[in-house]
Parts: sequence; C-alpha cells; structure tokens
Amino acid sequence: VQLQAFGGGLVQPGGSLRLSCAASGSIISPNTMGWYRQGAGAQRELVAGITSAGGTNYADSVKGRFTISRDNAKNTVYLQMNSLKPEDTAVYYCNYKRPLATYWGQGTLVTVSS
Repeated sequence: VQLQAFGGGLVQPGGSLRLSCAASGSIISPNTMGWYRQGAGAQRELVAGITSAGGTNYADSVKGRFTISRDNAKNTVYLQMNSLKPEDTAVYYCNYKRPLATYWGQGTLVTVSS
C-alpha cells in the first residue's frame, strides 16, 4: 500500500487547511485511515482516525476544530483543519491500518504562524 499526502503549508493562526491522502495498492476492508502529527522535539501522536465503516475518533486537542472524512471509492482520507493554532504546527503523517499491517505516508508540514 502506498500513501500520498497533499495539502500542507503555511497558514496564519485562526486559518484553515485541508489535508488529503490517497491510498493505492492492496486496499482491504475493514481498515482504518488516519492522521498523526509530530511536532519539533515531540512524539508522534494521533490526530484523528476514521474506519472504513465511518467511525471516527479525535485527539482532545483538535475536537471541534478538525474534521476527518474519507471517500472509500477513491481510497482517500481528508483532514479539514479549522481555527488553527501555533501549537498545531507539525509534520502530519497519513496512516493506513488493516489487520496485521500498518502503512505510513510521507509527512506534510503544516506551519501555523503569523
């Protein structure tokens, strides 16, 4: 499975960005797709995940600001990020999990700064 992420960049505090990640290869259901992030000097942490059935979970720090969604026909997951804060600055990684296997995409940098 290959994951290609898009959408990072520089945004001012309070702004919005939308990340997308397309999966290709042997896509099997059930599966979970999600986004993790890693800030400078920090451990990688879960931001949000969504199952192939549509169930979602979010880190407490992003609840109410970020929305994860997916298009199963396109094997693509999205992360709509609103009301961005400087502490959201990190490299964001797309993730695909299925039984007995986990795959990571390349990171995309999100910088929230004025």
